[in-house]
Amino acid sequence: MTANPTSGNPDRVEPVFCTIVPPHILDKVARSGDSEFASRARRSLERDALERTRRRMTTVIGTRAAAPSYADAGAERTPHRTIYDTRHTTTLPGHKVRGEGDAVGQDATVNRAYAGLGATFDLYLKNFSRYSIDGDGLPLNATVHYDEDYNNAFWNGEQMVFGDGDGEIFLDFTLPVDVIGHELTHGVTQYTANLAYYDQPGALNESVSDVFGSLIKQYSLGQSAAEADWLIGAGLLAPRVHGVALRSMKAPGTAYDDDVLGKDPQPADMDHFVTTGRDNGGVHINSGIPNHAFYILADALGGNAWERAGQIWFDTLTGGELKPDSSFADFARATAKSAKTRYGAAEEHDAVLKSWEQVGVPAQ
Repeated sequence: MTANPTSGNPDRVEPVFCTIVPPHILDKVARSGDSEFASRARRSLERDALERTRRRMTTVIGTRAAAPSYADAGAERTPHRTIYDTRHTTTLPGHKVRGEGDAVGQDATVNRAYAGLGATFDLYLKNFSRYSIDGDGLPLNATVHYDEDYNNAFWNGEQMVFGDGDGEIFLDFTLPVDVIGHELTHGVTQYTANLAYYDQPGALNESVSDVFGSLIKQYSLGQSAAEADWLIGAGLLAPRVHGVALRSMKAPGTAYDDDVLGKDPQPADMDHFVTTGRDNGGVHINSGIPNHAFYILADALGGNAWERAGQIWFDTLTGGELKPDSSFADFARATAKSAKTRYGAAEEHDAVLKSWEQVGVPAQ
């Protein structure tokens, strides 16, 4: 397995099934005393398990063809978006409802998915010169209205899929643009560092998606690091839920505290690292630590977070230094090296070292 699969055979990438709502949240809801909430959560968990198994079997069997090249040296680099609608079934990809360049339709969910794919494409191309998530113009496909009352959104290694939520706990999963950016960034990681989806490398995989999901949101809103809320999934929780989002990069562990969802379990530093056998070793939980390190860095550097702080993370993700089983310390050292390579022994490098020091991860 190469550190940068796209530099060689694209068949060597290992796509994973990644959901925006962590299983520990749905597990908690599934044990709720409210039978309606519980049944919907169990249905979503069962659907996730089925899709996860399908993804694993597809990878093992090897039916995924080598990614064709979409890049044309003489062509303008534009997105190639297609939105599908399953009409509340689970048959993917569903019926095509909007293609690239098609006019805005009456379905707001379709329009948000289309715009979110575009916002993600724009950030990667305009700020990091990356042509789509694979760097080679890969078409961006998304399916909306998946299943009934489905409380999740996921990247299955090939496309985005959005549920409508149940309206009681979660709302439409196309509402937060950072959810779209988060899931598509799993595709970027798939085609670059290929971080494994367990323990610390899995938490890094999740954190990288949170980082760039947040940057896509900030970029699309024109927000500086100081103006951003640093929340992942703000606007996704229904009004009855006591919480503001799924995760907070600025203050991990504070995103929600609800009688049905439970309390946000994310740690902000290594002193509170969570050891668990659930959620692939806590990939959605311990991601709070590298998330917090990035927030500290962006806050220290100021300005637009997608510029210097984001550039350092992008250089690290795509630079070929990371291994699939990279630990937090491996990633921290790689970010320090990336900062020094791009900016020299300047404030950016010092800020990277200090950000990791504050969360208890050695970076040198």
